[in-house]
Amino acid sequence: MTTKLTYELMEFQSDRIEAVLASHRIPIRVHGGVVAPRWIRFHFSAAPSAKVSKIRGLSEEIALALGAADARIARDGDMLAIEIPRPDAQAVRLLPLLRQLLRGSMIPPISACIGLTDDGRPLLLRLPSPDVTHVLVAGATGSGKTELMRVIVLSLVAANRQAKVQLALIDPKARGFGRLASLPHLIAPPATNTGSAIALLNRLVAEMDRRDADNASLPRIVIVVDEVVDLLMTGGKPVEAALTRLAQRGREAGLHLILGAQKPASTVLGPHLKANLPVRLVGRVGSVEDARVASGIAGSDAEKLTGRGDFLAIAGGHTTHFQAACVPLADLSHFYAAARDRNAVVNAE
Repeated sequence: MTTKLTYELMEFQSDRIEAVLASHRIPIRVHGGVVAPRWIRFHFSAAPSAKVSKIRGLSEEIALALGAADARIARDGDMLAIEIPRPDAQAVRLLPLLRQLLRGSMIPPISACIGLTDDGRPLLLRLPSPDVTHVLVAGATGSGKTELMRVIVLSLVAANRQAKVQLALIDPKARGFGRLASLPHLIAPPATNTGSAIALLNRLVAEMDRRDADNASLPRIVIVVDEVVDLLMTGGKPVEAALTRLAQRGREAGLHLILGAQKPASTVLGPHLKANLPVRLVGRVGSVEDARVASGIAGSDAEKLTGRGDFLAIAGGHTTHFQAACVPLADLSHFYAAARDRNAVVNAE
């Protein structure tokens, strides 16, 4: 906890939360809180008769009482939680976080560290897990969506040799992955237009078919597509068909999709593609409806996220609030070095 966020302030805010809900005849008890890099979470329990929907309806009043921009009501196991933004938000750099994990041999193969959870634990994305396989990263402009996809890529290359992981990057707007173009793990230069994207996707489908015939799954190939909705709109049926085949059959052949979209509506992605994206990483969106579409569930409150890396991870019916890691330009050289020698990150200062 920083000097600005003292225990006395937490106690004061806890009392204010209890007072607001008591004024609406909803008795609760706050059981403490957690300070994360970008927000503060207060855990509380309410009487069995209390309706969560009624508590959610008081989020604006709670935010006003706490002097916060907004408040988000979330489930946290058997308890509820109220989250408010920190006034002195802090970034989570991937380099020191990954250095700590690699020193302790705490990253399983083909896994990426994507940030810190509300209790300060590193959050890992384990692509070989049957519950993961393919991932949708959603969020409006300014949410940190593209930066999170870069973090996934750099975390994978820092912790895995090319014999284990290779990458295919598709960047239709030629803005998201330019810094990653020289990574040795790439099977081809990043595709930056519709024609090159279709050619790369067809190559990957052919590789999947070859692996099916040979019963092979290594090295894993992680296919990262920024602005997939734009690509689908310009590429039409060939893009949709290739992505759908990769989503439906890629796991057994060791191919994984990471798809980024601002508004991942089923009318654009297609029901078969969207149904095969079991993990959603959702940043700030513009409305309640956008939150439902992006997260795949109602009441995620993704519209109340603060942007700049404030994310929800939704998988297997569970929702985890986390602060996505970031890679400042000054840190990038360490990851390029780590692509050839993992000790470059372990020994980085």
